[in-house]
Amino acid sequence: MDIDVGARLSALRAQHGISQRELAKRAGVTNGTISMIEQNRTSPSIGSLKKVLDGFPIAMSEFFANDFSSRRKIFFDEADLARISEGKIQYKQIGRDLTGKSLQVLHETYNPGADTGRNMLTHQGEEAGIVVKGKLEVTVGAERRILKEGDAFYFESHQPHRFKCIGDEPAVVVSACTPPSF
Repeated sequence: MDIDVGARLSALRAQHGISQRELAKRAGVTNGTISMIEQNRTSPSIGSLKKVLDGFPIAMSEFFANDFSSRRKIFFDEADLARISEGKIQYKQIGRDLTGKSLQVLHETYNPGADTGRNMLTHQGEEAGIVVKGKLEVTVGAERRILKEGDAFYFESHQPHRFKCIGDEPAVVVSACTPPSF
């Protein structure tokens, strides 16, 4: 599968609303370099492409994984959700590229016994969710509660927290986190 690096870079630049000249200035390269890459007249080395992407900034893995088309997607079929994790805990995210977004929405499935780990999670922001199926043990700081279908949580994410599926059926949660941190 050939990846059109020039078209991706052009779409990413358009999405951020910056000119070739501005990107060149931010990245410390010439305007001609940006132009040549976007026209596919040159194939940048990994080091050169990383330098250009640092002008956004965006990781190289994000650059190749995300769709930077200028059209903002509003509706998502189940097949459009970004699968962030597969295994005992499955996370599906609405939207692939959260660049410039302030909200992350996830559909989470915890298989029986699945746990986010012994070490409690912490990060900036807030998160909330509602259990739509099964039972989920939620620990926030020293507080712990088993939530069932229809129950919800909302807390500041700098508080240590963890999640664990309780029972014989998967726990399904729809959650939101701001800013996106997963």
